[in-house]
Parts: sequence; structure tokens; C-alpha cells
Amino acid sequence: MRSRPIVALIYDFDGTLSPGNMQEFGFIQAIGKKPQEFWQESDDIAVGQDASNILSYMKLMFEEARKAGIKLRREDFKRFGASVELFDGVREWFGLINAYGKKHGVKIEHYINSSGLAEMIEGTEIAKEFKRIFACSFIYNKEGEAEWPGVAVDYTAKTQFLFKINKGILSIRDNKKVNESQAEDIKRIPFPHMIYFGDGETDVPCMKIVKMFGGHSIGVYNPENKKKVNVAKKLLRQQRVNFITPANYTKDSRTYHLVCTIIDKIKIDFELAKLAKSK
Repeated sequence: MRSRPIVALIYDFDGTLSPGNMQEFGFIQAIGKKPQEFWQESDDIAVGQDASNILSYMKLMFEEARKAGIKLRREDFKRFGASVELFDGVREWFGLINAYGKKHGVKIEHYINSSGLAEMIEGTEIAKEFKRIFACSFIYNKEGEAEWPGVAVDYTAKTQFLFKINKGILSIRDNKKVNESQAEDIKRIPFPHMIYFGDGETDVPCMKIVKMFGGHSIGVYNPENKKKVNVAKKLLRQQRVNFITPANYTKDSRTYHLVCTIIDKIKIDFELAKLAKSK
């Protein structure tokens, strides 16, 4: 048994760490459209072709950038990502939680599990905080320009990354190790040691899995957005999440107090399990 537990904090991105969709902080403006117009066109593609909403928005990004003469290289996506807004306290959050974990004998790891673009998240100032960013991404040609979707992550595809985190698998491509049988006591991060943060119904499969297997799911909401508040209340009412909290990550926030309390519980349960195995 490990000398100390590893706790995985797993975050959706859009609406969870950021108040909007990441494409709305620079990219959509650069192609000369308004957010509502872009997303309506993306939905029209998905409905008209009975296609994935994720692949539809990736296709639209690719086509509209080409029309606008914008090259989509990794550095271009990162440049757009640098302008993505974050909720209050997000920048300081990781240092605060890491310090709390260290003080209480718990190793903290942070992961992104998002239907947004990995390349844009990599351009944000918090990218360095994550052990792995599981998200959509493109395939690039010899000139370094995006030419085809490489990874498309919808709400059900997100669930696979929970099992990869569970077994310590960081490769998106891997589909062998993640399906191999593994004894519960050797899995790197047990589900009870996971805390999942999401803001909406597209996070429900992940929220349900984490909660069902003994972890903690948290519904995050923007208190200034009545629709988001109602969604969070619905998730709690339907028992999809363990808790809901405003999207404020400062040290004096409910979110910080809640997560620290969960970490305390995980540590206590870990120590009790050790005592149960000892003579």
C-alpha cells in the first residue's frame, strides 16, 4: 500500500474553470463572427448531417479559419488560448490545493477532461498545472498546420479518461492497457480518490461514474448565470453530483473549503484502510 494517497482533481474546462467556451475569447472574433452565429452554424452542421457536435465545431473552426486566411498551427491555437478568461481564484487555486495536500500528507494531481481544444488549453497560463490535458486536438501536416481532427471528445468519450487516470495511463491513443484487468489495490488512483468538477449536463456520465464508484462529483456554476444555477440545482436534485458550489476558487470560497474537507476525508479513509490491514 502507498505511504500516502494520490488524489486526482479532474476538471471540465469551459464553464468550469472559464466563464465561457474557449473559442469565444479571440478565435471567433478573428474569423469575423459572433459567438451565437458560430455555434448556430456548428449545430446546423451536426443536425443536418446527424453528426457529432464536437466534430462539427472542429470542422467549422478549420473551414472558417481557412476562409479568413488564418493558419491553424499549434502556436496559433496557443495564442488564442492565452486570452481565455478564468473564474476568480483559478490562477492561485492549484498552489493553494497542492500546499494543503502536502501539509496533510496527500499528493495532489490535476487533470483536464474537456470537449474543448487541448492546444488552446495549453496556451492558458494554468496549463503547466495539469499532469495531463485530455481534450480534443488536431492532426498537423508537415508544415505544422491543422488538417484533420485527431481526437474528438464528446460527453461519453470523456468517461474513458477516468479509467485511464484510475490506472495511471496518460496516452490518449492507448486502448489496450486501459481495458486490461487490474486488481483494485494496485490501481494508481482509486475512484474514491477522485474529485470531478463539471458545470453541465454533458458532464453527467463522468459525474455519475465518479460518484457511483465512491469518489466525489462537484457541480460548479456561475452565480451570475441563472441558467447555470438551475442546471447545478437540477444535478444535485437528481443526485448526479455530491455537491454544488459557485465557480469561485479563492481561499475563502466554498469551493476551497469543500475540496479541503473532501481531501481530509480521503486521508482519513486511507489511514483507516491501512489500520485494517495491519495486525
